[in-house]
Parts: sequence; C-alpha cells; structure tokens
Amino acid sequence: MRLLLIEDDIALGEGVHQALSREGYTVDWLKDGSSALHSLLTETFDLAVLDLGLPRMDGLEVLRQLRQSGSTLPVLILTARDATEDRIAGLDAGADDYLVKPFDLAELKARLRALLRRSAGRARVLIEHADISLDPSTQQVTYHGAPIALTPKEYQLLYELLSPPGRVMTRERLIQLLYGWNEEAESNTLEVHIHNLRKKFSSELIRTIRGVGYLVEERR
Repeated sequence: MRLLLIEDDIALGEGVHQALSREGYTVDWLKDGSSALHSLLTETFDLAVLDLGLPRMDGLEVLRQLRQSGSTLPVLILTARDATEDRIAGLDAGADDYLVKPFDLAELKARLRALLRRSAGRARVLIEHADISLDPSTQQVTYHGAPIALTPKEYQLLYELLSPPGRVMTRERLIQLLYGWNEEAESNTLEVHIHNLRKKFSSELIRTIRGVGYLVEERR
C-alpha cells in the first residue's frame, strides 16, 4: 500500500515515516501543501496522512482542492490538541478521519488500517485470476484454495499486476509503486520479488517483456 505523508515537522515526520515503513507501507513524504496537492493529483496513492498546518498551502486547502477534483482517496488529518474548529473544518472539507497531536503511533496504525478496510469495502472487490484469489480488504491471498503467505512487497506487486491483468507494467512504474521516492531499492530487488511470486504460484504467471517490464496475461 502506497501512502503519502504530508507533514512539515521533521522529527514527527521521520518517526511516522519509519514506523509505517516497518509496517510494510510504501511511504512518500512531502513537507509543504503545494507539492502535496500536485502529487495527489498526478500520482497514485492508497491513502494520505495530512497535517493541516503546512507551508505554501495549508492542509485544508489541499483537502478542498483534492475533493473538488473528484478524488475519493482516504485522508486522515493531523491536528493540534486544542484545534477543535480545525477538526470540524477538516471533516467538512472531506477528511475521513482525524488524529490529535501528540498521538500514539499504535493508534495511527490502527486508524489507517480501518480507513483502508473501509476503502476496500467501498471500492474493491475480490480479485480472481488464474486460480489466484486476492482480497484487498484483508490482504489475504489463496492459490487453488490454499492460503499463500506473501511479504508486504510481494502482496503489493501481485495486486498491481492483477489490477487488472493484461497491462504491461514498466519496471520503473513498479519500483515507484513499491518503494516510492524516499526508499532506495537495490538494482535487482524487483526481479527477486518477481522470482518469489513465480515460485509461490506458477512460473508462467508473470511474463517478462524484455526491456520494458512485466505482464500478467489475461485469460482467454
């Protein structure tokens, strides 16, 4: 799952970034509202964590313009302890949830999991292809009816390749989806994940398009 963190407090941002990365999220971190809005409108994310007090464009304006664009991306806003009016304004502007600073990282993780479950329930149905069944709401995967254990990166890679099958995904696009902007991936990391998925499912599941990327073919 790719998440955009928008927070200008360096210490807080580093703590949240590290904690969520350890949970298996691909976390991109921006520190001003203008850059965040541009990325939200041009990139693909599963969720955003948005501080309201940002330079260059405040979080409420980012949220308003995001919703005006038609985006239904789940957004959790971060507010100061005594900013009741900010919380109300944020929810009215289209936030899905809020958390008051200072907050416990365990609560942040729980709220993000709940947001993703609600989002999956609204927008995503069970993905079934080539005897693979993938449930985005629980991130459970089965093959021929048997559960398959995947790492967070393997799950995300499989999800992207199956949404939907028949698309050639470039190597660069997959690396960006898996690692975002802030995390360096070793040169062969993607190939290792592809190899592991082929071992866990079928050697013929993922086709290499030489010089371009990878493809899960549509069933005929």
